[in-house]
Amino acid sequence: MSWPIGALIFTLTVIGMEAFAYAAHRWIMHGPGWFLHESHHRPRTGHWELNDLYAAIFAVPSFLLIFGALQLGWWPGFAWIGAGIAAYGAIYFGFHDIIVHQRIPTRYLPRSRYMKRIVQAHRLHHVVETKDGNVSFGFLVAPRPESLKAELKRRSRAGVRAPAAERRAEQTTGR
Repeated sequence: MSWPIGALIFTLTVIGMEAFAYAAHRWIMHGPGWFLHESHHRPRTGHWELNDLYAAIFAVPSFLLIFGALQLGWWPGFAWIGAGIAAYGAIYFGFHDIIVHQRIPTRYLPRSRYMKRIVQAHRLHHVVETKDGNVSFGFLVAPRPESLKAELKRRSRAGVRAPAAERRAEQTTGR
């Protein structure tokens, strides 16, 4: 396979992974996979959470496609698809775990309108701590924060986490 065709397959895979990630986040992680993902909507204690298992789960197809194409004689395009899945995973890790959740300390501050928008959209996703009633399931494409806030308000803020001061007061009074 020529490298320009491979590069095109790779690029289309990275783009397509955003649609896959949206669907997996909305209908699997906030559906039957909530038992793992719920840990991500709660304060983390330590370095790991059950939700981190999704990284390993989603790495399996990438590994199999690359291995099959390079070692088992499968169609060469599968290596490019597997690499595209892996690249999306790396982009996701950088955006989600480093920039938004700061699991690795950095001095990065979003300055562009695009970065501010996706960071704010993801943070609005996390104000809801329940399985249902959430907004903004994408990672690299996000609705305008104003639209997300309006949608949360329309839903009567169901499942929205109480402000930090209110949570601390509840913890000290035992209510």
